[in-house]
Amino acid sequence: MTRLEEFGTCAHLRLEDRKVTLTIIPIFASVLALVFVVLSLNVIRARRHHKVGLGTGQNKAVERAMRVHANFAEYVPFCLLLLTLLELNQANRFLLIALSSLLLIGRLVHAFGVSMEQERFIFRVSGMVMTFIVIVSAALANVMNVIL
Repeated sequence: MTRLEEFGTCAHLRLEDRKVTLTIIPIFASVLALVFVVLSLNVIRARRHHKVGLGTGQNKAVERAMRVHANFAEYVPFCLLLLTLLELNQANRFLLIALSSLLLIGRLVHAFGVSMEQERFIFRVSGMVMTFIVIVSAALANVMNVIL
């Protein structure tokens, strides 16, 4: 019986029946949460420095800080969800660490590139490529984990 056939017959299985402990993703999620706080503080600092209460005030520095923060907020939770599902399905630890590390590095590289006044596009693009690799790899691994 394949895992897909098993999935259909034991969909009622509760998580506590599997006794899965998350040990990798919580560490990376915590580090990424700290990065999120730093990016939030950068937005606050930029707003105060340029005296912008709401929105960007048509200030490029405030807009950059806001976009770095927003882009992080848009991608990281979805990636963490996919990675958590992988860990819950007891995926290979090396794969989890590799993808989580790639996500962290990609988000830092992207934030660095977009934050620069004279933006170096290579940082922005490489950060997004790393993030997309994590999304596609984790999504495919989750599907393969159910099918095989």
